[in-house]
Amino acid sequence: MLERIEQLEQEAESALAKVSASEELEAFRVRYLGPKGAIKGLMGLLKDVPREQKPAFGQKANGLRQKLESALEERRQALGGGSASRGEASGKGRRGPMIDITEPGIPAGLGRRHIITRTINDLLEVFGRMGFDVATGPEVEDEWHNFTALNIPPRHPARDPLENYYLTDPDGANPFLLRSQTSTIQIRVMEKTRPPIRVVATGRVYRPDEHDATHYSMFHQVEGLYVDRKVSMVDLKTTLIQFARAMFGAEADVKLVPSYFPFTEPSAELYVKIELGGKWQWMEIGGCGMVDPAVFEAVGYDPEEWSGFAFGLGIERLAMRKYNIPDIRWLFENDVRFLKSF
Repeated sequence: MLERIEQLEQEAESALAKVSASEELEAFRVRYLGPKGAIKGLMGLLKDVPREQKPAFGQKANGLRQKLESALEERRQALGGGSASRGEASGKGRRGPMIDITEPGIPAGLGRRHIITRTINDLLEVFGRMGFDVATGPEVEDEWHNFTALNIPPRHPARDPLENYYLTDPDGANPFLLRSQTSTIQIRVMEKTRPPIRVVATGRVYRPDEHDATHYSMFHQVEGLYVDRKVSMVDLKTTLIQFARAMFGAEADVKLVPSYFPFTEPSAELYVKIELGGKWQWMEIGGCGMVDPAVFEAVGYDPEEWSGFAFGLGIERLAMRKYNIPDIRWLFENDVRFLKSF
């Protein structure tokens, strides 16, 4: 191994002696001192050196690196001290090739919005035309807004530390966590606003799911909330039908399948019938229902006077269906080739 260092030293000194131009000097630097150069390769061999020889090998390899760096700098100064007229005549010198400013410039590539951003903007436009205002809220939430006010009891599986990203002790008083749903924004809006309310909110949510084609630990949701007197399931379904037709075409249809959520009663899963691969299919895209009276009581609303509906949709799921994307991970890898295809 030590002989290998000596052989490399002789080879490098011989190569440096033949350098006569700045381009050749840069090639020498890359070959011997660059991130993938010969000296870096030597250090990668350290694991194969016998233990008793490691100190000597490392010292000698570092010494060679320093020696070549010093010799490289001396050679650079020597080349830089040459005839200025020769450098100008050839169009080359210490500053590299001359630039012809009369040539057309390189056209700048046109950027575009990410698929997630485009989907969010489409959703906000659709619900905006129906009279919904936009609301926002923090991504770091307390347990009151994320669970308690949404009628999720203390022992509910949704509160399990294994199902959430807690930032403080989950057994402490009102611990903090990364929000697991954008329904927290509905609670914050109702705490500060008296009915009638018609808002839609989008944002990132976090759940410790294992990454695969349909699951990711961070994703986006859109939540809708409408509170007024005498709001009914008819209003909810009408709103969702108009949403589906605006997003997926005039032939899209909606059906509600009975389900259970702690914060709505009655509750339903939302299915949209859309055309995929030349066939019409039902696709589940979220949950919805009438706001549970316990949620109204938590924010100081009288459930005898007010009623309302709420819905929550997965934005990635909508984007994947609309743009025929089979793997959710592609949305977050930032592969320019993939992003340019939309």
